[in-house]
Amino acid sequence: MLEPLRQGLPPLDPSAVSSAASCALAARYEAVREARHFTRGTLDQWDLDDRFDDVCLVVSELVTNALRHALPSDTPRGPEQEPPVRLHLMHWTERLVCAVRDPSHDSPVARESDDFSAESGRGLFLVDSFADSWGWHPLVGTLSGKVVWALFRLPPVG
Repeated sequence: MLEPLRQGLPPLDPSAVSSAASCALAARYEAVREARHFTRGTLDQWDLDDRFDDVCLVVSELVTNALRHALPSDTPRGPEQEPPVRLHLMHWTERLVCAVRDPSHDSPVARESDDFSAESGRGLFLVDSFADSWGWHPLVGTLSGKVVWALFRLPPVG
C-alpha cells in the first residue's frame, strides 16, 4: 500500500513507520463522525494534536468521498454488514499519511468547476489544499478496490 507514496519524495520505508492505526467504517454517513473521532484520539496519542484541524478536514473529505462515490448503490448499509471502508493513519518522524481504502476501482475525480461556493464537489480540492500531497492507487492481490491517501509533512522533532 505504501509504494505509490514515494511520488517525488525520499523513500518511505514501511519498517520505519513509528506508529500506525486503522479503523473499519460502516457504509453510513455517521462513519465520517466516527473517522474524525478516531483521528482525534490517534493524533492525541501521537502528540500531533496541533495538526488535527487540517488532518481532520482531509480525513472527513476522503471518507465522505468513499461513502458517496466508491460504494455500489446496492451496498448493504446495516450495522451488521462488514465495513467496506477502512481508514489508516501512519506516522513517520516527519510525515503523517491518512489513507482511505474502499472497494471501488474507479479513480477519484476532482470536480472541474470554478464554483467553490457549491454545497458539494469541493472534496478533492480541499484535500489538495490542506495536504502536502495526495494520490490514489488500485489495490492488488487479495484486497480489491483502491486507496486514496494524503500526506502531511511534520516539523522535525527537536
